[in-house]
Amino acid sequence: MNSRTDLLRALRAHRPFDTQEAAMLARLLAFVDTHEECFERSLLCGHVTGSAWVVNRQRTHTLLVHHAKLGKWLQPGGHCDGNADVLAVALREALEETGLTASPVTPRVFDVDTHEIPARKEEPAHIHYDVRFLLEADGALAPVVSEESHEVRWVALDEVANLNTDQSVLRLVAKTLARNTEDGTC
Repeated sequence: MNSRTDLLRALRAHRPFDTQEAAMLARLLAFVDTHEECFERSLLCGHVTGSAWVVNRQRTHTLLVHHAKLGKWLQPGGHCDGNADVLAVALREALEETGLTASPVTPRVFDVDTHEIPARKEEPAHIHYDVRFLLEADGALAPVVSEESHEVRWVALDEVANLNTDQSVLRLVAKTLARNTEDGTC
């Protein structure tokens, strides 16, 4: 995906997991379709972000960061800063936030989410239109904590619900478990 048109095509091909994701997909499509500058952080109403749902090769664990500003366990991700290649953004963010190199399981969109970011200092509240990709990394490698996080660690999929996270992360777990069943992976 190297352009807004490519992202719109990928989003239209994405099949939502549930009605909540379907509503967010419709919102994201409308936003990208009407805002040429959707990849720019300077668009104060909101912007596209790229996230990495990183799993180990056995797909039993995921790599989560305890986000310093939000105080929640989340997948690595961040701003596109003008880059229309949202998959490249997700790969960059995974490396920057965990110190681990991840590879796409597929280049297709894995999940979408729209969520409000609270106002901070000189930045107004705005929406992150998050495009998420399924990535894989070596679960035997220890992640590194970046300045954006309090902690980074591999978490067993069945333990994610015990963390301070949000519903969208729990949906990512459910999607991974459903995909494991489809693929015959345990």
